[in-house]
Amino acid sequence: MRGMFMNIPIIIKWDSEAEVWLGINDDIGLALESGSYDALIERIKIAVPEMLELNGFNKYDGIDFLTEKRQVAIA
Repeated sequence: MRGMFMNIPIIIKWDSEAEVWLGINDDIGLALESGSYDALIERIKIAVPEMLELNGFNKYDGIDFLTEKRQVAIA
């Protein structure tokens, strides 16, 4: 039987001006950046549980990361 999981939607987008990937979730105050998409995902895996704990959410069995990748091209 599956326990209680937190669903955390994270917007991931490329900032072409700064040349970094951004990971954002306003609900828990997450705002991370990295030059590599894979490195950003690893930072998110570490930071989200920490942010949840700081915000008083500590009664869950796991976290489902719901990522949406956005890459905008300007013509």
